[in-house]
Amino acid sequence: MDIPSKVLIPRRTLWPFVLLTSCFAWWGLANNMTDTLLAAFKRIMSLSDFQTSWIQIAFYGSYFCLALPAALFVKKWSYKAGVLLGLGLFVCGALLFYPASQTMSYAHFLLALYILAGGLSILETAANPYIIAMGPEETGTRRLNFAQSFNPIGSILGVFLSKWFILSELNRAGAEDRAAMNREQLARIQSEELAAVMEPYVAVALFLTLVWILIAVTRWPRAADSGGELELGATVGRLIRVSRYRWGVTAQFFYVGAQIGVWSFTIRYVMQELELNENQAASYYLAALILFTVSRFINTWLMRFLSPGALLCLMSLIAMGCTLGVIVAGGPAGVYALVGISGCMSLMFPTIFGLSVQGLGPDTKIGGAGLIMAILGGAVLTALQGQVSDMTGSIRIAYAVPLACFLVTAWFGGVVCPRELPSTRR
Repeated sequence: MDIPSKVLIPRRTLWPFVLLTSCFAWWGLANNMTDTLLAAFKRIMSLSDFQTSWIQIAFYGSYFCLALPAALFVKKWSYKAGVLLGLGLFVCGALLFYPASQTMSYAHFLLALYILAGGLSILETAANPYIIAMGPEETGTRRLNFAQSFNPIGSILGVFLSKWFILSELNRAGAEDRAAMNREQLARIQSEELAAVMEPYVAVALFLTLVWILIAVTRWPRAADSGGELELGATVGRLIRVSRYRWGVTAQFFYVGAQIGVWSFTIRYVMQELELNENQAASYYLAALILFTVSRFINTWLMRFLSPGALLCLMSLIAMGCTLGVIVAGGPAGVYALVGISGCMSLMFPTIFGLSVQGLGPDTKIGGAGLIMAILGGAVLTALQGQVSDMTGSIRIAYAVPLACFLVTAWFGGVVCPRELPSTRR
């Protein structure tokens, strides 16, 4: 039966909602530009799959470290202050790509990414619960799914920027060819490649400075900012006693690990299975993101008819089937299955988030921080996937890691949520 329709976006919050939703696109852009850096740095500096995974360790490790401080900051000040702080650090981290390209140090790029991702952590910690609070609680998960639908639009733009301004500029010399070069010749090639890495990040930083100013001068509703006195210990104590919330954090950890693992090694997988270069393989990554975008809007509509938990379980099971295809089939069939996973993943992050914080009341900000900290799964499980690839010599076998992750999200949606939440259908 059709779930009763409630107001999705109240008119009084429309303009702040639009501004905040644009931020979902900007961190999607940063996330997916970062995913393509694994393929870029693997060629530029002749790194192993595990060494390139340090990009995701730095990126998502920063998410983990900054999420709780961000929640405390938002609790003390406001959602708007959190958005401005996060966006400001995003800009600073992106600008640091310029000095990193001059020193030509992998560690310096990792530091710039750590600062950039810290800004994204603060931005997400403020934005996700604020979107939920911008209307009736009954439509909170749908509203967050709708706002998150614009995240992959930024992701697509990020892959376009990477494809045309980074990957297309990589020298075709492989690891063996580079090892045979003299120091000056290699340094010249790497300098040109790292300049290509730097330029889109700096351009994005300059554009986002204008977005920061626009948000700063706009008046935002403060009703959702009120949270009373900060009692961190008592809040955490209440949260860990909520079984649904504990499972939600766990599911988010494994989901993000699956998503980042699937996308981080997409280009590598396509290169191996279809014998393409980085720039050509990026087209399949782009196709996956387009499917992700379209599917998110479709899934938001489907929530009118299916409960979020049931839809999450269904998509997780389909994702498991696609991932088995990636591992077993290989070749063109495996590549198509890999692209198909993105269609299944589209609803998972916002749905897990919305279901986990539903009913938390004044504990939502700290609860939301825990769910953002769970993004650490993108660092831990991507590194594990890289190690499996290096140890087995097969990127196909490494996709067993996201396969196991989707089993956890299916359990959360299909078993935990029906048990812990009253039915929203009538």
